[in-house]
Formats: sequence, structure tokens, C-alpha cells
Amino acid sequence: MEQIVALQALSHAVDIDQAARILEKADRILIMGCSGTGKSTLAQAIASLRGLAYVSMDRDIFWLPGWKLRPRPEAIALIEQAVAGPRWIMDGNSPGTLPLRLPRAELVIWRRPPRHVALRGVISRWLRYRGRSRPEMAPGCPERLDWKFLRYIWTFERDEAPQFQEMLEQHGRNVPVVTLKSYREGEDLLSRLRGKS
Repeated sequence: MEQIVALQALSHAVDIDQAARILEKADRILIMGCSGTGKSTLAQAIASLRGLAYVSMDRDIFWLPGWKLRPRPEAIALIEQAVAGPRWIMDGNSPGTLPLRLPRAELVIWRRPPRHVALRGVISRWLRYRGRSRPEMAPGCPERLDWKFLRYIWTFERDEAPQFQEMLEQHGRNVPVVTLKSYREGEDLLSRLRGKS
């Protein structure tokens, strides 16, 4: 049975129509959510439609070749540099860095489909890129899949989502948040944006 954590409603939640209107003009957007939910795909599509710089937390901030984690002070400096830019869309998680990212964001897109959707997304991505680095990952980091990562996805709603909610309430009270619970909702958001571009 799907384990969904009942989180308190965000005071700054918006629906897809409202998010599309905000996206029309927003210059700084965060996309967060579980691995395998299509964050990078959606971010790149919006970046293309809006002419925004695309920042991948995995590729541009956290990982060095050979799956080496970038030292935290360097990663923080890169995040600060990225969010200081005038126009960007950034995908990735790391709730501990949201205090740096949220104050500059004009919209948060939170991808929250059921975990079986995330698992299917991660497995199909692994099959597609097995042995190679995907475009949203640092060079020299071939796609991998292990039980620890699958467990992270399985328990994401229970263990990670409450941290995201807390950070949104503490550091992003004035930032509108749209929650997308399926791939279709992501496509609906893009369709509305395309209709306005």
C-alpha cells in the first residue's frame, strides 16, 4: 500500500492554472521532488520555452567525475553563484540548501507522484543510460541503481517530504508552490505555458 505522508497544506500553494500564469513571467524557478519523477525533463522544457539558464543540482553542483561528492563549501559557493543570476530554473533536492535557494525563487514546482511512478522512472532511466552518464549528471558518473537508492525512493514521502515542507514554510513563505502529482499534470502545466508563450 502506498505510504503518503499527510502534510499540512501549504499556505502559499497554487493550482496549475495559477502556476502557468506565474511561469509566464517568473525568472527564477525551483523544481524539487523524488528521483525519477521527471524534474530534469520538466526543467529543461521550461528553460527552453522561457529562455532560462538550466541548472542541474546533480551535474552542476554536487557531483564530480567518478561519483565523487563535491566538498560542501564548494557546492554552497556554486549554489550562491547560481541563485545570484537573474534568470534560471534549478532542479534537484537537498532540503538543506533550500534556505539558500528559496529566497531568490519566484515559483517552486514540487513533483509528488506516487512512489511506483518514481520507481518506474528511475528504472527506465537506468535501462536507457546504463553504463553511461545521463545529460543531467556530471561526466564520469555512469547511471547506477542499487538497493539503497531504491529504498530512498520507496521512503521518500515518509522521510524526505516533511523536510521539504518544513523548509518551504521556514524559508519560502512568500514563494508560490504548485504540487504536481502525475506526469500528466506536468504536461498540463507545459501546455498552458506553451499556450501563453
